[in-house]
Amino acid sequence: QVQLVESGGGSVQVGGSLTLSCTASESIVDTIRVWYYYRQYPQKEREMVAAITTEDVFNYARDVADRFTISRDKSRRSIRLEMTDLRPEDTATYYCKGAVLNPRHDYWGQGSTVIVSS
Repeated sequence: QVQLVESGGGSVQVGGSLTLSCTASESIVDTIRVWYYYRQYPQKEREMVAAITTEDVFNYARDVADRFTISRDKSRRSIRLEMTDLRPEDTATYYCKGAVLNPRHDYWGQGSTVIVSS
């Protein structure tokens, strides 16, 4: 069973915008305490891009802090990552993660590809 389903992504020109979404299944959504988006470049480790807790505390990677916005929707089952002023270096595969703190466990989405071309 797929626990986190991602949507969005695609191709955009430099300076454009994209929104990624991630929806958790009902069976796990109430266990998630921190939601994340990570991105991964080819042959590199995944790196944290943005995070939001269930208390709406935010954290962003330094190079996206003034361009990306993470939010939770009213249903609390989904999060969004709104990406603006996209740059070629934002080209990567983006992954949603839901972190359960007790017991410690992470759920991962299937990944969304973002391509920014000049």
